[in-house]
Formats: sequence, C-alpha cells, structure tokens
Amino acid sequence: MIQRATPPPRFAPGDLVRHVRYGYRGVVVALDPVCRASEAWYRSNRTQPAREQPWYHVLVDGASHSTYAAQTSLDADPEPRPVEHPLVAAFFDGFAAGRHVRNGEPWPDLLP
Repeated sequence: MIQRATPPPRFAPGDLVRHVRYGYRGVVVALDPVCRASEAWYRSNRTQPAREQPWYHVLVDGASHSTYAAQTSLDADPEPRPVEHPLVAAFFDGFAAGRHVRNGEPWPDLLP
C-alpha cells in the first residue's frame, strides 16, 4: 500500500478562517494532521473532503458551537477582527496582530 504524504497545515491555532462553501467565519482552536472523526460522521456530511489533509476545530463567530472542517474547505479570513464565541476566553488570552493568541488550555477530544 502506498502512503500519500499529507499537505502541511495552512492554519495554526489563533488564525481567523472563513468556510469556503458555507461562508461562516471563525478561529482555529486546534488541528489534526488528518481527519480523526468516525467513518459514520464523515459519511453523514453533505460533502466528503479528503480525510488525508489537515482538519481544524473552529469556533464559529457569533455562535456557540464549533465545527470540524477540512483544510480545503477553509480560506484565511480577511477581516482582522476578533471572533465572538463563548469559548474564546477559555482557549485564547487576547487578540493581537489580526489573530487570537492561543493559551495552553488543551482542546478536549470532542470528535464527532
């Protein structure tokens, strides 16, 4: 079996992103080098981006939920303003230079 190299991450915790298809903006709180969600969750999505790429846990701006999105589904958000989400203060220590400053609080293993 030939193993393909996964692309390097484009985003890091604290980066602002926008979902390409759904348009929501958010902040990356954690990332996985490949999709770690269950096969059932993956198949239940409307789309199935490649699993062998970075996937990001994103706190959604103006909402109280997070999403798990593939790298190919995200672009950098050009709006350099903080994300409003009830968990921002738990995982970030502030906002500077157009990004949230990540603290050391680990992201819980809440895979779908």
